[in-house]
Amino acid sequence: MHGELAVLPAVQRSEAAKALAQFTDAYNAADKAYDPALDANRVTGALGAINQAGLKARSITSPDGNAGHQDLELTDPVFTIPKKAGWPRWFVAVADSNRDRDSGPGDNSWVLVFLRHSVSEPWQAAYLTILSPDEIPKFKTDKDGWAQPVPADSTATTVPPKELSGQYASYLKSGQPDTFAKGPHTDGWRADRAKDARLPGLTTQYIDQPVTGGDFEPLGLATEDGGALVFLTTRFFERQTAAKGYRPKVSADVAALMTGEVTNTVTQESVSSAAVYVPKRGADPSQVIVAGRLQGITGAKGS
Repeated sequence: MHGELAVLPAVQRSEAAKALAQFTDAYNAADKAYDPALDANRVTGALGAINQAGLKARSITSPDGNAGHQDLELTDPVFTIPKKAGWPRWFVAVADSNRDRDSGPGDNSWVLVFLRHSVSEPWQAAYLTILSPDEIPKFKTDKDGWAQPVPADSTATTVPPKELSGQYASYLKSGQPDTFAKGPHTDGWRADRAKDARLPGLTTQYIDQPVTGGDFEPLGLATEDGGALVFLTTRFFERQTAAKGYRPKVSADVAALMTGEVTNTVTQESVSSAAVYVPKRGADPSQVIVAGRLQGITGAKGS
């Protein structure tokens, strides 16, 4: 049997635990020094773009490092590991962090998706979403506890995973398609944008784009109810144009990533990653839920 055709667990649980520990150590070192090189080989995809740009900006605004650094601690991890053939291999780690409350409305977990393309590569965190316990669905597993991946072109859900990024970008622009349930990351985000667009003396425009290639590909896990939790990426540009005689305000972190000079316009580029619950095929098509989202500015241009 060819190794690339064998259906095997993506990783053993002991190795998954080691990957999580290595990520945490590198993340803490990079955050303490504000040095993106210290965790560059432990992040990729959407999380990598957000993390590396943020550290680059802060290395400029705070060259002596992070005076307020507190080590991130990720405890009681639960690993959901799909059984699949071929590469890339990936798995999901859900862990409690020391950045939240342990009960009540402030309780949440870090949900990390680790990815690699060969045995010679390190495991890298490609997605991070922070979710409350009731936002994390129950994943479908076999008798040995291995999870079931949902292929990008699967028709088992109301929307194939490969189409979600494009549909989300389209929805943010026009409100269509109407497959997304109401929430802070759907109609709530559109309402916030509309409010910002009406600020006196400032015009704000948005362009949203799907991102699906390479380490930004959508990754889905089957849930017990026949649906899937899919991790996906979009990119958006926010262009602010000030009235004549004024300049848009730019934060120090944005200025650190900027090219060009702001006269009356600044365009910020951001990467947004999301964890999206998609119901099974035949269910209500308007109940695609964006459960959580992480975004960060990755570049800016003044003109």
